[in-house]
Amino acid sequence: MATGRDTDRLADLPEWGVQVRQADFADSAGLHEAFKGARKVLLVSTTTVVERFDNHTRAIDAAKRAGAQRIASTSTLNAHSANMILADAHSKTERYLRDSGVPWVVLRNGWYLDNYTSRVPLYLQTGAVAGSAGTGRVSAASRRDYAEAAATVLTSEGHAGSVYELGGDTAFTLAELAAALSTASDQGVVCHDLPVEQYRSGLLGAGLPAEMAVAATEGASGRLGHAATALGAIALLQRQSPVPPRYSVHRAGTAAPGRGARRGGRAGGRSAYAAPGGPGGPGGPLGVETRVMTMI
Repeated sequence: MATGRDTDRLADLPEWGVQVRQADFADSAGLHEAFKGARKVLLVSTTTVVERFDNHTRAIDAAKRAGAQRIASTSTLNAHSANMILADAHSKTERYLRDSGVPWVVLRNGWYLDNYTSRVPLYLQTGAVAGSAGTGRVSAASRRDYAEAAATVLTSEGHAGSVYELGGDTAFTLAELAAALSTASDQGVVCHDLPVEQYRSGLLGAGLPAEMAVAATEGASGRLGHAATALGAIALLQRQSPVPPRYSVHRAGTAAPGRGARRGGRAGGRSAYAAPGGPGGPGGPLGVETRVMTMI
């Protein structure tokens, strides 16, 4: 069973035998109805940062009232110690889940590789990867990798009361990402590493709401020391190791603009687009045309 506030985005799931129900994390009564009959619940964190903890508590309460026997919740790497706005809501959610009385599992997802591969056409068009990560390394993995890990803890035993720090086997810097893109595409791609405040201003100029710009800056900044894990734990929860970042980048990099690459779409969460010449266009706050996609 799958739930969502906008069920139109889940329209293809019934073809796979999945029951779809409407659910809004702001509607406690509606959540109770949506979760009826669910024995195990995967709580995927919401994208509205300032409302995230309240949304999560309503969902956890509703799952408990519906009789859920296990709740798995997505979180962020090092949620107990990371010094960022995203970690605060996640750490509070983790504590609330532990105190709920329902068997629980916490999936501390690292950064999403899709944040980068979805923007490959833009990186190739502008010849630059913009960010504010310094030499920080990111243990990114794909949405599919994280989904398979979640499916494992929900469909097998022995995971109750566990906290998994999940990430890809190979951490990388933005400079290494740019180099991999250059190799895959046979064209020069450089890394534009910007001061945090300048990068945040660029995101705001590209149209991202203030709360999301702060969160996205923190999430993208390896300088904060939360985005990497040495565990590579996703492989422990899958039948096979996650797809290496270099392979994913190579696969995405072969579809350069003009050669069948798909520009547009959503990577999950909110998206904003600055057209050439706009706030994020050439000469704009980030110095390159900017497409902002967040999955937090």
